[in-house]
Amino acid sequence: MPAVGGEPHIVVITTGGTVASRRGATGAIPALTGDDLLGRAGIGSAPVRIVDLMSLDSSAMCVDDQFRIVDAVTGALTDDAVLGVVVTHGTDTMEESAFLVDLYADDPRPVVFTGAQFTDDSPTADGPANLAGALACAADPDSRGRGVVVAMGGALLPARGLLKISTSEVPAFDVVHPELGRPTLPRTTRTVVPRVESLSLYPGVNPRIVDAAALDAAAIVLSATGSGNTHPDVTAAVARAVQRGVTVVVTSRVPYGEVTAVYGGGGGAVDLLDAGAILSTWLRAPQARMALLGLLSSGAGRGAVGEFFARSGPVHDNRRLHTAVR
Repeated sequence: MPAVGGEPHIVVITTGGTVASRRGATGAIPALTGDDLLGRAGIGSAPVRIVDLMSLDSSAMCVDDQFRIVDAVTGALTDDAVLGVVVTHGTDTMEESAFLVDLYADDPRPVVFTGAQFTDDSPTADGPANLAGALACAADPDSRGRGVVVAMGGALLPARGLLKISTSEVPAFDVVHPELGRPTLPRTTRTVVPRVESLSLYPGVNPRIVDAAALDAAAIVLSATGSGNTHPDVTAAVARAVQRGVTVVVTSRVPYGEVTAVYGGGGGAVDLLDAGAILSTWLRAPQARMALLGLLSSGAGRGAVGEFFARSGPVHDNRRLHTAVR
């Protein structure tokens, strides 16, 4: 039922994605409104207010669009009558947008992202069930204080450490670790969002790609091999980038496991640290990049960036680490 007056309700923010898409002659594109989605999912006991924010395939989102989602969630939670917020979103970049919202999530009320692996007109459409699960989570008092979560395929996963693991099957997501720390960022007025590049490393990689990225980027995320290793020539390029004032963060192209400074030899993580890089020990490239966008947008220096990644490792209780990075 629609929300009326100041009664307790859930806000549903729609952004497009497969959950809102139907197939046509030119391919599947977002076509459904929030009212359409709720009509298919069935509305639970809590009244709902719909915000149709955008209608995009999430692969077509830009950083400004992702910050618009942050602002929409933040704005919704200024209303004391709101029980929680659900965001419908494409799965291609959900791990980034959900994480970005979680960077600023200092309100205990639940924020739940959901989407679909299959279009609305597919015989196996999973969007309605996923949205129903997200609405139930947002209305559940036990969901408070968990930070942003993702409701997909009957499972709830934390936004921190989220990974898309399948393009076409269920489950769509997993996490690199289920209990990562949740340092948050202060809300500041964003004037210019810095450019942060993400590069994947491989045998024979030309170190000049790092030099090229460093020409106009404020930061670079490198997805290194193994536990954070590369060729010595790349290490030299990292040192040059750092000397230019570019923040370089190293993670792994391997989906699971810790990134650690074990190997040397000129290109190991030990050498990359010596060259001035910062290790993202658990957050993989998509989320490490979003963290840098948030950190640098707030004016964070190298020390604060290092502190953020150091405090993003596992904790025993995912609800306990809500400390802000200054």
